[in-house]
Amino acid sequence: MKVAESISLFCRWLEHEKGYSPHTVAGYNRDLLEFSGQLDESVSIDALSAAEIRKFIIGLHGRNGPSTVARKLSALRSFFRYLQRQSIISTNPIENITGPKVGRSIPNFLTVDQVFALLEAPVEADRFVHRDRAILELLYSTGIRVAELVSADLDDLDLKGEMLRVRGKGNKERLVPVGRPAVEAIRAYQMGERTALLTRQLIREKAVDDQALFLNNRGGRLTTRSVERFVDKYGSRAGLQIPVTPHALRHSFATHLLEMGADLRSVQELLGHASLSTTQKYTHLTLDHLSRIYDSSHPLGDGEDNS
Repeated sequence: MKVAESISLFCRWLEHEKGYSPHTVAGYNRDLLEFSGQLDESVSIDALSAAEIRKFIIGLHGRNGPSTVARKLSALRSFFRYLQRQSIISTNPIENITGPKVGRSIPNFLTVDQVFALLEAPVEADRFVHRDRAILELLYSTGIRVAELVSADLDDLDLKGEMLRVRGKGNKERLVPVGRPAVEAIRAYQMGERTALLTRQLIREKAVDDQALFLNNRGGRLTTRSVERFVDKYGSRAGLQIPVTPHALRHSFATHLLEMGADLRSVQELLGHASLSTTQKYTHLTLDHLSRIYDSSHPLGDGEDNS
């Protein structure tokens, strides 16, 4: 089997069997095609050697950071494990290849005051003020990913029970509680802008996605990119001096929960992390927070407020 054919099989498996999003599958495909681009087109997948993989990894250094190299190597590992499980190859050529050490990155997050400023940024002059307020409130209230938000349907939301059914990575479902401010903001959006938009589009005999929780100005489902754009717009309007993204709100949700005493396992469940180690990166932030409290409050701390 040729390398390009095996990559296509792998990507179809990721999409149809693993339930990965098109964006994630495209990322795997891009990294694997970069690797196959250095190979002779006639080479068979079962003829690849560890030397060819090492040559590719070495070539990545210098023009890519450690995290990028590690990501591409991870894509190759998943690819070759799949081929071995499917008996397309008998031995795994990447098995003993190690990648660069990548330091644990500290997530970008907003303070509580910054979040409040962001939530108040949409104003009545904005065309979809109630929709945008509802989205900002929901992102911070639940910590869901932007892809999970745009894929949410009306039936996924129980406003009375204040719960949202979320379809996460790998099509895994989880239930997350929705805070009262987010519930009220969603109700305001549904009773106003959403109903008016659907009515207008139906009168014009235009196609609509009446199942989607959040709609664009044509009555279709919002894209992740459009949500990212207006979150950034409202962050600038609020005068925030850090990049404001839906993912920053997810990080803020997790950080603020831990600062208020939530246990790590509960936060893991709310975020939909498969591994607790993924959630543990937030402990660095909460430890910094506790250190600041200690310094400002304890008699042996470094702060001035020691009374």
